[in-house]
Formats: sequence, C-alpha cells, structure tokens
Amino acid sequence: MVDDELVIRQILADFLTMEGYQVQTAEDGRAALEKLQTTSFDIVISDMKMPRMGGIELIETIRDRGVDVLTVIMTAYGTVETAIDAMKKGAYDYLLKPFKMEEVIRVVERGLQNRKLVRENMILRETIALYRATEEISTSLSLSEVLDQLMQTTLRETPADEVILHLTAEGGQVTLCTRVAREASRIAPEQLNLAALFAAHAGGQPVLANGDRCAPFLTEDAPEVTSLLSVPLRVPQRILGLITAVSLTPGNRFSEGQRKLLSLLGGRAAASVENIRLFENLQATFRETIQGFARALEAMDRYTAGHSDRVTRLSRMVALEMDLPLEDVEIITQAALMHDVGKIGCQANLNKPGKLSAEEYEIFKAHPTFGRQILEPISFLRPIVAGVVSHHERWDGSGYPEGLKGEEIPLAGRILAVADTYDAMTSNRAYRKALSHEVTMKEIRRCAGTQFDPAVVDAFERAIERYREECRQRGLPIPD
Repeated sequence: MVDDELVIRQILADFLTMEGYQVQTAEDGRAALEKLQTTSFDIVISDMKMPRMGGIELIETIRDRGVDVLTVIMTAYGTVETAIDAMKKGAYDYLLKPFKMEEVIRVVERGLQNRKLVRENMILRETIALYRATEEISTSLSLSEVLDQLMQTTLRETPADEVILHLTAEGGQVTLCTRVAREASRIAPEQLNLAALFAAHAGGQPVLANGDRCAPFLTEDAPEVTSLLSVPLRVPQRILGLITAVSLTPGNRFSEGQRKLLSLLGGRAAASVENIRLFENLQATFRETIQGFARALEAMDRYTAGHSDRVTRLSRMVALEMDLPLEDVEIITQAALMHDVGKIGCQANLNKPGKLSAEEYEIFKAHPTFGRQILEPISFLRPIVAGVVSHHERWDGSGYPEGLKGEEIPLAGRILAVADTYDAMTSNRAYRKALSHEVTMKEIRRCAGTQFDPAVVDAFERAIERYREECRQRGLPIPD
C-alpha cells in the first residue's frame, strides 16, 4: 500500500491483513521502490498524487525496470482519461476514492487470479521450452550448438541480464569462456570469483545468492549485482565447467525453481559435452590411425616423405585465398592430408627409377579408388572422400578414375590437383631432380584450362607468391 496519508494506508493495510493478505506500506513512490529492491510483491496499490514520487511515475519506473508486480492506481480525481492514462503506463486496474472495502477486495482478488493464470501459463511454457531445449542439447554433436542452446535457454527462462559459461580441462584450467547478454554487457567474466564458485560446487553447495550475499562470488571491482545463480556442468567424478546467470536489475531475483531448472539443463549439457569430447577423441583416433598408415607409406621412400604435409599446407593456402567458408577449408585440409591414402592398396614399387610400366601405371591409377574404399565406410570422413577420389581428374576430362570434366570435378579435387602437382614437381624423385619454382609455375600456368581449373591456378599463384614473400621478409628459407 503506497499512500502519503498515514490513516488511509493503515486502514487499508489492517483490512487486507484481516482478509489473510501479507501487507507492507510506503509513504510515497521512492519508499515503495526501496522495498521493491529487497522484497518480492504480487500487487502494488498506489495513490496517484504524492510528494517526491507520484503513482504514475512509480508505475512507469516499475515497468521500465521490469519488476514482476501488478500495479493498481488510486485517485480521488478520477476520470476516464486518468484511468486510460494509468493503463497506458502499465497499471493493471484503478480504484476511485472514496471506495468501499469490497471494491478493494475484488480488485485484489482479480489481480491475484490474473497472476496465477500468468504463472501457470509461464510454467507450461517453461516446461515445453525445457523439453525442447533438453532434447536439442542431448541430441546435438556440435559443442558450439550445445553451449549456445544452454546459454540462450538460461537467458530466456530466467531474469538474467547476462549468462557466462566456463569450460575446463581435466586439470581444472579454463579452456573456454563465452557469454550472452540481454542488452549491453555490464559485467566481465573476470569479475566473477571463479575460485569461490568452483569451491562451492566442489563441496556440493548450491550457489543462489541475492544482494550482499553475492559479494563472495565477485571481485572487488564488479558492479552491484542484484542476484547471482551458478550451477556446475557435472559428470560422474568431475566438473566440466559452470554456467553463471547474473541479474543487475533491481527487483529481479532468481528463484529456487529456476536454480533447479538450470541444474537440470546443466546436467544434460554436461552429458552432451562429455559425449562430444569422447566422439571427437574417437574421430581423432581414426583420423590419426589412417594418417599414420599414409605417412608410414611415405616414409618407406625418402623421395615422398613429407609430401602429404606439404600438399596440405598448399591446399589450405589456396582454399583461404579463394575465401571459402571455414567448414570447406577444413574439409579440403583433411582431404589433402589423406589424398594418397589409397596407395596403401597398391602392391607395387611406384617410386622406382625410370618410368612406370603400363601395368604399374594402371595400378597407380587405382589409388584414388582405393582411397574411397578405405575412407567411405567411416561416416565422419565421408565429406573428404570427393576430394581424395578426384585429385587426379583433369579440367578437360582426360583424368581418372571417372573422367570428370570442368566443374563436374569437386572443388576440393581441383585444388588438390594443383597443390599435388606443384609439390611433386618441386621435390626430388627417384627418376628426376626437383624443378625450380619458376619452371614449375610456368608449366602449371601452361596447363590451366586443360589439366587444371584456371581459377584455382590463379588463386594458387597468388597464395604461393604471398607465402614466398612472407618467408623472405621473415628470413625463412624460401620454398623452391
């Protein structure tokens, strides 16, 4: 009850208390705002004209600060225009003085029923949102998608102004810090006392603090925080990280229900993060095994040692020069690293002095197909198969194994073809000495439009010349 007349607010407070309601009073709008900063209320019934801050200004301030409370205006100067103006400013209802106590009760009952319906609707909405969020989190194999979904759901379903997430390695050091904010960021991640937060979580202590109780979890230079909620991303035996929601808006405090909601989300996210890490480790093991076979094959011949690594570096340079999406750059990089893996299936000495016999050449031509047979059964390596299979196709259609022509050839294969040829020509082989950069580039330019994609040749030339110039400026050996 907010009214500058002591008698009126005491009478209303006493009457509503007898009806079973818990009531606090304030003499004007400013005093009411002070109470709203520390206590949650369902309804504010305020007089319109008061010193320091009147009812309309109080309603506007409550609305602007986003305080979750219904407002009812009281006035002895009521007109239709006054009521409409109060409603526009955010008031739920109004009372005209002098009023009967029955009218006050009806307004309060309607207001509480309204809040009950709103809360039930919010609970239903939150339940549906929680179900959808947990389904997306638990089924995704993308770490960035899991973390983004977790933070966005937290921001949407709580009164947080900012959500900060930390991931840690097994040793406990932070490996990733990311955040989202409702508007402009007002608190920096380094203003959280991570040691205190992790210590609380390690001891099984829930972190839900309001007002001054937030201080132990913040640094001295942190801004004033209204409420702080933090939950661990926990799997059996260890904590993978933590997610911390911060409210800096007066009156907006986290509830125990929201802590439980975030704990549930954090548990699902932690399980997904652990699964993603295990899956990535499995992928890395497969990839490293296959790369190991390919490099072991190279190591058997001193002339081809390091060939795949050099082709990988050159192919990545060209892909970046062509401004391809980073996802495509990574696929091309992996394809380049494994482009000769099919030679594992070739049971002939393909690096002997002199030319290959016709039979040996046919065996050599089968290595892209062998590469497909090795890589295709591994689902996560399928995106690189096209580049591995097509790196000996020719722009004019005279290549192998499928005789593809022009843009029928996957872009990865067209890039690998130029990088592979450049490294082969500028490296020593059993049957000839390495050619110079100038001679090699002249030959590659001559074959643009027949053997190679002209656009790829142009990009390769720009990329290799820039790379050589960077080596020159840094005093590094310039590749020949």
